[in-house]
Amino acid sequence: MAKTKNKKIGKTPPQVVKEKPPKETFALGKENYILIAVGIIIMVIGYILMAGREDIFSFKNTSLPVIIIMFGFVFEFYAIMKKPKSKSKKE
Repeated sequence: MAKTKNKKIGKTPPQVVKEKPPKETFALGKENYILIAVGIIIMVIGYILMAGREDIFSFKNTSLPVIIIMFGFVFEFYAIMKKPKSKSKKE
């Protein structure tokens, strides 16, 4: 048997398609960043209440600020984990 060469006749080489570079976006959505800012404000309020000068053993200076700060941390966790709303593509 004679050896035959595998030549592709009549076919053009594949075209190189230039892809657009991916659009740089933030890791979280705009709503997430707003919620993170609100959580930070809640924690700052808790720390301000903790710094009270009148009676250091009052509920206002010991227990309430800790509850508010813990709520701020839980709120921060929610703000980070919340999935941003998907946008419908109209093109």
